[in-house]
Amino acid sequence: MPEPEKLDEVKDAAQRALIREALRQEDPEPSLANRLGQIGVLGWAVVTPILLGIVLGRLADRAAHSGIFFTAPAIFIGAGIGLHAAWKWMHRQ
Repeated sequence: MPEPEKLDEVKDAAQRALIREALRQEDPEPSLANRLGQIGVLGWAVVTPILLGIVLGRLADRAAHSGIFFTAPAIFIGAGIGLHAAWKWMHRQ
């Protein structure tokens, strides 16, 4: 006859497994395609403001004949805006 302590351990392990399975079915793990889509959204959320900063900075530099005086800070500002937008998007998910 098995020891009562062993039976209790097996019973507890089975109950924990049932609880984990119920939680997994309530909130399933996102698919690989969903994860890749999220990575893509985050990438574009950062890249788009940087590209916009490059375009606007180059236009300002051409108008002012100033080399990269406006482009360099516009890249950093775009990166800051993009990273902030990505940060906020991640915390909403």
